[in-house]
Amino acid sequence: MSMSDVQIWTVIVLVAIGTFLIRFSFIGLIGDRDLPPWVLRHLRYTPVAVLPGLVAPLVLWPEATGGNPDLPRLMAAAVTVLLGVMFKNLLLAIFGGGATLFVMLQVMAG
Repeated sequence: MSMSDVQIWTVIVLVAIGTFLIRFSFIGLIGDRDLPPWVLRHLRYTPVAVLPGLVAPLVLWPEATGGNPDLPRLMAAAVTVLLGVMFKNLLLAIFGGGATLFVMLQVMAG
């Protein structure tokens, strides 16, 4: 399927407008109002719910391996979770997982 430049830019502009309207409906319309405590409590769990949804496909079905799970990504995810749980330090978990992935990819490649 090929699209012309005009069609691509039309899609980009429409998606941008849609994204703005969705975000504005929450932030612009109710952003300066006080929310009930139960809503605030549920909003605190949003990152906890979203991040695994973003990361899980990259670990379990990585594009680089054709969708097959592999040891370096599984180990990097395990190290990231362990460091995060043990030390409660986000940066340590991120860099520890990244370093594990880098080392494991080097070890598995050669």
